[in-house]
Amino acid sequence: MEKETLWGRHFLTICCSSFFIFMTFYILAVTLPSFVLDHLHGSKQGIGLVTTVFVIAAVIFRPLTGKWLDEVNRKRLILGSLILFMVCSAAYLVVRDYYVLLALRFIHGISFGIAATATSAVVLEVIPEQRKGEGVGYFSLFMSLAMVIGPFIGLWLTTNISYNAMFIAVFVFSLLAFVCGALTAVPKASPKASTLSTWHIKRFVEPKAIPISLAGFVLAFSYGAISTFISVYAKTIGLERISSYFFIVFAAMILISRPFTGRLFDLKGEHVLVYPGMLLFIGGMVWLSAAYSAPVFLITAGIIGLGYGAILPSFQTIAIQASPMHRRGLATSTYFVFFDLGYGLGSYLLGVVAAQTNYHVMYLIGGFVVVLSVVIYYLFHHKKQAKLAGKEGIV
Repeated sequence: MEKETLWGRHFLTICCSSFFIFMTFYILAVTLPSFVLDHLHGSKQGIGLVTTVFVIAAVIFRPLTGKWLDEVNRKRLILGSLILFMVCSAAYLVVRDYYVLLALRFIHGISFGIAATATSAVVLEVIPEQRKGEGVGYFSLFMSLAMVIGPFIGLWLTTNISYNAMFIAVFVFSLLAFVCGALTAVPKASPKASTLSTWHIKRFVEPKAIPISLAGFVLAFSYGAISTFISVYAKTIGLERISSYFFIVFAAMILISRPFTGRLFDLKGEHVLVYPGMLLFIGGMVWLSAAYSAPVFLITAGIIGLGYGAILPSFQTIAIQASPMHRRGLATSTYFVFFDLGYGLGSYLLGVVAAQTNYHVMYLIGGFVVVLSVVIYYLFHHKKQAKLAGKEGIV
């Protein structure tokens, strides 16, 4: 009956493992651009590549992981990926060349793609069906907290101590991710018999999760500008000393809203969260593009965090619920393939925009890009859902 309780031991350990995985990811995401500029003499256009290369590797291996989750020993898959993740995290301490860093980022991305997908799929096994929205919301909260606490720790360490201290912290968090993963009881795969060929596309992608994943792609494209460039942007407007607090305010709004958003999703449906969330995200990005003072800089962090905190778990839950029970691992990997791809492309392409214009223009464009996410959500999910509801009403 443990499975009927949301806050069981295995739910907590898999959430913590995911938390430490994403802590490592986001610490490096916000600090490596400055590391490349200050220590490896990289170009402004090239700093986005340290994120893009990582994400490309993750995108390649996420769908493979979705397939492996139904075919191999899940426990070994998770532990093997976490060991590789830990080794790569330690290797940053000895990197002194830009191209060696890119190679390391690719290998690290492989381990991240496997580990993040596997933990996101396994957590579904311990969330009661009637509490899926709430459970996925809390699981996403752990990722969201890492998204905020990680950058704060990374920027504080690099500003006040050194990059080596930051890399040591990255290794410690990857070790904790492994320990939490090892403590989690992972259910064996019990796939349904399939008539699909070994390399059929449906063995790697869940088609029913694609519509909402496209909306997630656009959201992540815009968010890449925040995670990758906020520290550099703060430096250009004279707010370098408070750049890490952007993520603290961002986290505070997610923390305040999360207990209510999961329950609202289960009781009222996704639209009551997604549309207001998107408006907040767009408005916050546009206002951020015009920020010159510390109060405005931090207020926009709260607005964007509130919007992002409502949208992200809603999209992920929609992808899961749109898919058959036995293909939820694939649905999870499909969603994050699109999300990671958007994040990686956004980090690079919006970085190119910033190099050709400035960071104010980049954030303005990033905000308006999310309008496309609203359109995709309405056309491919909301409108389709309304049609199905109409047909059921007629019947």
